[in-house]
Amino acid sequence: MASAVEQLAGNLNLGAFSKATELKQRIWFTLLALMVYRLATYIPLPGIDPVALEQMFTQNQGGILGMLDLFNGGAIQRMSLIALGIMPYISSSIIMQLMTSISTSMKELKKEGEAGRRKINQYTRYGTVLLCIVQAYAIATGLETNIAIEPGMFFRLTTVITLVGGTMFLVWLGEQITARGVGNGISLIIFAGIVAQLPIAIANTLDMSARGTLGGPLVIVALLVMVIAVIAVIVFFERAQRRVLIQYPKRQQANGMSQGEQSHMPLKLNTAGVIPPIFASSLLLMPMSLAGFASADSPEWVTTLTSLLGHGQPLYMALYVVGIIFFCFFYTALVFNPDETADNLKKYGGFIPGIRPGKNTSTYLDYVLTRLTVIGAIYLCAVCLLPEILRANYAIPFYFGGTSLLIVVNVTMDTVGQIHSHLMTHQYEGLMKKSKLRGGKRRRR
Repeated sequence: MASAVEQLAGNLNLGAFSKATELKQRIWFTLLALMVYRLATYIPLPGIDPVALEQMFTQNQGGILGMLDLFNGGAIQRMSLIALGIMPYISSSIIMQLMTSISTSMKELKKEGEAGRRKINQYTRYGTVLLCIVQAYAIATGLETNIAIEPGMFFRLTTVITLVGGTMFLVWLGEQITARGVGNGISLIIFAGIVAQLPIAIANTLDMSARGTLGGPLVIVALLVMVIAVIAVIVFFERAQRRVLIQYPKRQQANGMSQGEQSHMPLKLNTAGVIPPIFASSLLLMPMSLAGFASADSPEWVTTLTSLLGHGQPLYMALYVVGIIFFCFFYTALVFNPDETADNLKKYGGFIPGIRPGKNTSTYLDYVLTRLTVIGAIYLCAVCLLPEILRANYAIPFYFGGTSLLIVVNVTMDTVGQIHSHLMTHQYEGLMKKSKLRGGKRRRR
């Protein structure tokens, strides 16, 4: 089965693309919104000493601050008004998704359709504001010690207001991209932050190789091969799926008995996509982002926790693996309900050959999906841990890590797929208009 990229390459021509006015407007809107996001990363917080900030970031860029700076597109290094990034919104989304599976009232709210979805989104925004206030106040307290020009309550208040406003602006911008642009807005903001750091990462890697700290040219070649291999593995597993055969019985029609139909139910190997690594990373980064801004005379347990949860440390990798596996199964259970799917198949007369409709079909689908999710979780853990191990042993920059590559490749595939869908819709509408015009001319004759 051809991917969306292959279909787009096979069907795309400049004439069809130039006529797709709505698609071009969506692409231009997306690019403009991402440019606004990039400009916002250069607007600094008020009352910050840039020299002291650069010294602090230089001392901690290989740890939690460096990882946060990767997802925020350099906003932390410059301590901009969007330094918190989009992570509080992701953390709030995790909490709300957990609540929808635990709380009975939230389950009922989810079943209300569009109105329930809007209410859940509203609660998610409230949770985002609350998390932003807590994190922003902790960051303001940490910055006040060595980096603030005029420390005090006014500095804390302005920092909290600015950081909360910056994050909520990113949430609004992401929603506008989703509604008026192409692709998922929140994912594209993270994607833009990672891609924006790649030129600097490549330059730093070449500089480390030239100084001999990373190795000779063979190490650079090996790193390039590893990146290409990881991308190939990601593309293969993201496109992999198990097709469950669905049989529909023969139906009696006016002209006789019709032949039974067959179709396939595609079950993706990695149903959760890029969600598990992002959620696992955000949960690990949420407490550590506060510890990263702690002052030098902070409690000893803060320093110990920071060192234990550093990249490449056994505790960090163990918690990372647990988080990925948990969110693989959790998110898959949210997006695919075997009982509901089995009931829908039974309602429309469909069945899996050799499996009785109803409960047996639900059990079979759950069995297949569980096996697929196990393989998908192993694949995600391998992709995300391999660069962590290499980085810990060979000091490879984390910009080439599995999580960042996974996000970039998945977001690229999803965005290209949506562009292809918009283009095919435009071509279909053009064919429908032509057929109507031809039909009208024939009737006039």
